[in-house]
Amino acid sequence: MLAADFLDLRKDIEMLNESEADWLHLDVMDGVFVPNISFGFPVLEAVAKLCKKPLDVHYMIVQPERYIDQTARLGAMMMNVHYEACTHLHRTIQEIHGKGMKAGVTLNPSTPVCVLEDIIQDVDMVLLMSVNPGFGGQAFIENTISKVRRLRKMIDETDSHALIEVDGGVQNDTAPRLVEAGVDVLVSGSYIFKASDPKSVIHDLKELRR
Repeated sequence: MLAADFLDLRKDIEMLNESEADWLHLDVMDGVFVPNISFGFPVLEAVAKLCKKPLDVHYMIVQPERYIDQTARLGAMMMNVHYEACTHLHRTIQEIHGKGMKAGVTLNPSTPVCVLEDIIQDVDMVLLMSVNPGFGGQAFIENTISKVRRLRKMIDETDSHALIEVDGGVQNDTAPRLVEAGVDVLVSGSYIFKASDPKSVIHDLKELRR
């Protein structure tokens, strides 16, 4: 949603409701963990009332565990926290599950997938950032492709049920290569919202997973 028209969010959310998009990905930034501020709970609550798609709430903030209860009250399907922001990650994942949500863990571009070896069977999804978090519209980091392959190998070898999600620079050139490498969930912002026909772009991305 970071790339949507904030002067007319209703229009863009209605477009998503009518599209083939599976989820709405919401990037919450605090200006501390990342060098940008996006939106908070007043906006999240308004969006939750309008959006018919499951909410994938991605916290790019310090101490995300403080907001587990509020996120659950939104009706969020997935609460996504950064590995780098959680001192007690296992406890945070347990608390997210305890509130009835799925638990996602996000890795920054410089964080290797091996840090998840002891927790990969407990998480529902791993989000690999393919740009440095904080701003939309950045160029795709090519190392993400091999990183996806390493993560896919870890998931397969441990019989984990975790999905692989990638966010950043997902568009017509990178999306097919990501799916081929083993990605389950594609997050795309500017590529969709800046398109002349966003629903057609969403359809084309969906076709890659069929």
